[in-house]
Amino acid sequence: MSRPLVDAVRAGDPVAVQESLNESADPDTAGADGLPVLCTAVAAFDSVVAGALVDGGADPDRVLPDGTTPLWRAVDGGSPAVATAVLGREPRLRLPEETRERLLALATAWHETGVEEELRRRTGAQGPVEAVRLPDDAEGFHFTHQVSLGGLSVRDGHAGILTALEWAFRILTPVDELITRATAVPEEDHATWWEVLRVLLDRRSEETWSAVVAHRHHPAPAHRRFLADYLRVRGILADDSPYARREGDVLSAWAAEEADPATLARVLRALDEFDHPGRQAAGLRHAAHPDVEVRRAVPALFLPLGDDARPAPRGRPTLRALLRDPDAQVRLGACRTAVGDADLVREAVPRLLRLVEEADPELHAAAAALLASCPDRTAAVAGSLAALLESGDPPTVLEAGYGLALRDDPRTVDAYHRIRSAGAVHEYDHRWDAIWQWSRDNGLITPVD
Repeated sequence: MSRPLVDAVRAGDPVAVQESLNESADPDTAGADGLPVLCTAVAAFDSVVAGALVDGGADPDRVLPDGTTPLWRAVDGGSPAVATAVLGREPRLRLPEETRERLLALATAWHETGVEEELRRRTGAQGPVEAVRLPDDAEGFHFTHQVSLGGLSVRDGHAGILTALEWAFRILTPVDELITRATAVPEEDHATWWEVLRVLLDRRSEETWSAVVAHRHHPAPAHRRFLADYLRVRGILADDSPYARREGDVLSAWAAEEADPATLARVLRALDEFDHPGRQAAGLRHAAHPDVEVRRAVPALFLPLGDDARPAPRGRPTLRALLRDPDAQVRLGACRTAVGDADLVREAVPRLLRLVEEADPELHAAAAALLASCPDRTAAVAGSLAALLESGDPPTVLEAGYGLALRDDPRTVDAYHRIRSAGAVHEYDHRWDAIWQWSRDNGLITPVD
């Protein structure tokens, strides 16, 4: 037994796990229960540690005393992040057909029966279930519900796992069926939504693209919102693809027609990822929309992508109005676009100063970042940045310190010490580098600091 590896897995410490593997620990080391430590990570829904073990050579197909395998247990557990981490390399070639069919049948049974009903069938328990919403991926972007009953706990991402398995085994499930799986979950940051999205993004055929885009006219808003997310991510990942102009055309026309505010907001955010001539027209059309989420998506549309960082002249009057919007996030977005314009920056800076004094503290880091990099070098801006050092929020202090360093302000050293004492140093971060370099150049720290 490799005790350091066992302890690292139980602690959920991926760095220590990797260190143990680098020191030649057996990735299939058994824990105190006699099972491989990969099973420990699977039972803990720890996708990062499970992935590190599989990448380090742990066998996801090792047959356990009860006839299951770590991969079987990962599929059974209902976490898409864990299941895809344990799936391993080339599963279609590695796994025999019978094994692939059994895994698909397992995921399908959970999906079709439902987590609560299947737990009742397995445990015989009749009481209420306990459901807790938990992050499913390492970054915390997507979630599942962990459902517990009769001493068993599973997560409700089996539809996402089924989708991942089908694609891994090169089964081309109809697009409409996949989107129905995604939209069956009320919350759109659920892991199943994003697993379906990932698979459809990987399916790069014209047939898949056309079938997904056809959901623009689906009567259910959730289907249209899914399409908007699909197009937005495509714009992020491949805005120079052969589809880019066509997708921009779809979004531009759609933005003029969509009636559902939640969907319209997503359409506008998707359009923002494309350098399309319809961006500004969409922004002008919806700048005074009664729904705040729609207005929050508008300011970025006035900033062309590419080399030109200045808003187009037609958009300046609208941006001036958005700088006075009653919603703080709309004003922040307008400031983000306006600070790059020599005519508008003078109007944006007072709005930013007010935001860091009056707005929700969650907006302070973003406002500080805009103040830090803006060309305004007045004492008012420097004073506001210095005041933000008292916020206690490391990202805000980092942005404020960076702005002070750019202004050669002696209060930069205060930011340096606050960031160091909070343990919030970001190696290779240009903002921290500027703060450190200023402090060193001014003789306030030694190189070893």
